[in-house]
Amino acid sequence: MSERFATGDLVAASCRGHPVEGTYITNRDGMAVLKMKSGYNIGVDPATCNRVRAAGAPAVRAAAPAVVQDETLPELAIISTGGTIASKIDYRTGAVTSQFTADDILRAIPGLSSLARYRSEVLATILSENMTPRIWQDLARAIYAAIKDGAEGVIVTHGTDTMAYSASAVSYMLDTPVPVVFVGSQRSADRPSSDNIMNGLCAAAAARSDLGEVAVVMHATTNDDACAVHRATRVRKMHTSRRDAFQSHDMAPIGSVEYPSLAVTLSDEAVRRRKTEPVLKDHLEEHCGLLYFYPGMAPEMVRAYEGYKGLVIAGTGLGHVSTLCIGALKDLVDAGTTVVMTSQCLNGRVCDRVYDTGRDLIAAGVIEGEDMLPEAALTKMMWVLGNETDPEKVRTMMTTDLKGEIRRRSDYGF
Repeated sequence: MSERFATGDLVAASCRGHPVEGTYITNRDGMAVLKMKSGYNIGVDPATCNRVRAAGAPAVRAAAPAVVQDETLPELAIISTGGTIASKIDYRTGAVTSQFTADDILRAIPGLSSLARYRSEVLATILSENMTPRIWQDLARAIYAAIKDGAEGVIVTHGTDTMAYSASAVSYMLDTPVPVVFVGSQRSADRPSSDNIMNGLCAAAAARSDLGEVAVVMHATTNDDACAVHRATRVRKMHTSRRDAFQSHDMAPIGSVEYPSLAVTLSDEAVRRRKTEPVLKDHLEEHCGLLYFYPGMAPEMVRAYEGYKGLVIAGTGLGHVSTLCIGALKDLVDAGTTVVMTSQCLNGRVCDRVYDTGRDLIAAGVIEGEDMLPEAALTKMMWVLGNETDPEKVRTMMTTDLKGEIRRRSDYGF
């Protein structure tokens, strides 16, 4: 098979007696795997396959339509970092790869042009597992520049896997008078079940709304009926592939966007537009880590962070680690590392004053992380340590609500 076809060849074949055509990906279990125009893969008998066009040979395609914009509409900025919402199939591997430009997004979601006019910038073309703090800084700077240049809202297209990290990082670095909306999709644009169109349109509607903070806009349910508007510092991706993977924790979403009407409703808790002037503080301390505690974890796992400026622990329950690890954490604190305790539980808050282990952690100098999500605590720590060096001020800032990441009251249901 590998001698007959190359990955990327356009192949005609027969599937259960029906003619089919698709792009050859690989040979698996004695079958030729073809990528169909629908976006799905099928396996066919290699004996029925014939090459229509070799990989890399130019296909006859219509020129991409020009992006026509209505100059009477409000201006939004689209900043693309890549991800599934801006991706295509890479036929070298059969996998999704990020390669759309911002203009491609406008072509892929035609309804966007009826909501606003857009300036576009490609900041990165990566899948979000390749995101870094330095790109967060570049992103915050690009958003700030767009706002200062008159954009009435900003849409950031981003891969879903680390979108919560990026959104919270930007939230700390940037005071914004206009909506900054992170959006992605769970399924690529060439799949029939893609959520890119609905998510993109809802994100544009949210970017035109009265919102005045950084948010994540994604499917609210598995149906195509509404998107939720999540606060950047209170949201987490909760499922690998469901379209409603993003959920707010210990609070309701701060808004919703109905579909297809695109009517936006904001909660009383949502920060409103023009409540602040744009301010950028983009210093980050990259030498921070996040450690997930597990039973039997050796103290050496903690000591691996010697020399780091900060460490967030995702502890058990109310915020615990084993007694064996407390000495190693104290050594880190004594050496100048800021250590913050959060919980692996997604709801509720840390309280290290209930059990002896927690009291020992406080005595060791570990800071209680209140009800912060571990990822929001990590990005906050990077920002705090990038802007403050006094240990007492750092401690105060880490336990102070800056961007809605800490809620002073937790609701408990029994």
